[in-house]
Amino acid sequence: MAKVNGPRRAAILMLAMGEQRAAQLFSYMDDYEIRDMSREMAQLGNISGEEMEQVMQDFTELVGTGSGGLVGGWGTTERYLKTFLKEDRVKELMEEMRGPAGRTMWEKLANVNEETLASYLVNEYPQTVAVIISRIKASHAAKVLAVLPQDLAVEVMERVLVMDTVPREVLAAVEDSLKTEFMRNLAQKNTHDTHELMAEIFNNFDRGNEQKFMGILEQKHPDDAERIRSLMFTFEDIMKTDDEGIQTILRDVDKDTLALARKGAKPEMREKFLKNMSERAAKILREDMEAMGPVKVKDVDEAQLKIVGVAKGLVDRAEIVLASGEDGEDEFIT
Repeated sequence: MAKVNGPRRAAILMLAMGEQRAAQLFSYMDDYEIRDMSREMAQLGNISGEEMEQVMQDFTELVGTGSGGLVGGWGTTERYLKTFLKEDRVKELMEEMRGPAGRTMWEKLANVNEETLASYLVNEYPQTVAVIISRIKASHAAKVLAVLPQDLAVEVMERVLVMDTVPREVLAAVEDSLKTEFMRNLAQKNTHDTHELMAEIFNNFDRGNEQKFMGILEQKHPDDAERIRSLMFTFEDIMKTDDEGIQTILRDVDKDTLALARKGAKPEMREKFLKNMSERAAKILREDMEAMGPVKVKDVDEAQLKIVGVAKGLVDRAEIVLASGEDGEDEFIT
C-alpha cells in the first residue's frame, strides 16, 4: 500500500493512543496545531488494520500486528477536544472546521465577493493586505486588487514582491483577525438577496412548476415576481452570448443532453447551436434528434437545466460573455 503521509499518520497515532494520552499531547500544542490536527482526525473516516499497522511500525517497533481498525470522525474528534479544552472553545473549533464544508479560512475567502473583501482590506495595514493577497487564489487576488484604490494596490504588489516566508504566528494572527472582525460581521449582516435566492430556486424548477409558481407570484406579488424573473438565468439567456461563448458551452455538454435540450428550443436557438459546431457534429446532432422521435417535456426541461448550469458556471467564472441588452450591445463580463 502507498506510504501514509505525515499529517494522516499523526492523526492515526493520536486516535490509536487513546483519549487520555492524546489529550496530554494536545495540551502542548498551539491553537493552529490543534486546529490542523483536529481537522485531519475528523477527516480520517475508516482506517484499515493494514494502514494502522503500517503507521505503528513506522512509529515504533513495540507495536505488533494490529487486527482491528479505527474510525475517525467529527464526534470522536470533538470528544477528544473536550477532555482538555473548554466547551465553547471546542464548539468554536468544530464550527470553523466544519463550515462551510470544512474549508479553511483562506478557502472561505474565495467565496467572498471581491468588492466586499476589498472594502474590508482598504482599512487594513498594507502588509496585512499583502499577506492576505498572497494566500488567496491568483484569480481572486486579481479581482480584489482591481477594485482596491490604485495607490494601495500598487503598494500591496510591491510588498508581495519582497515578501519572505510568512511566520506561522503571523498567519495565525491574520486568520484570527479575519475570523473575528470580518467573517463574523459578514455572517451577521446576512446580506444575501432573497430575490436572488428565489431566482436560483426558480432556475431549478421544471418548466411546469416554474410557470405555475411564477403565475401565482405575479398575481399576489407582481413586483417581486418581476424582480425574480429579471434575476433568473434561463435557457433562452444563452442566446445573449457570442459564438465563442456558445462553442465554450458546447465543449462542456454531452451530445445526448444537447440533442434533448435542442428539441424544445426555439428555431433561432437551434440554428445558433448548429452554426457553432463542425459540419460533421451538426449532422450527427440532427440524426440523433430525428432518431429520438417524441420526447417527454420533463426530459427536455432536465436537459436544458443541465446546459443552464454549465452556462451559469462559465458566466460566474467569467469564461463567457453575456450581452446586457436585447441587441447584444453594452456587453459585460459577470
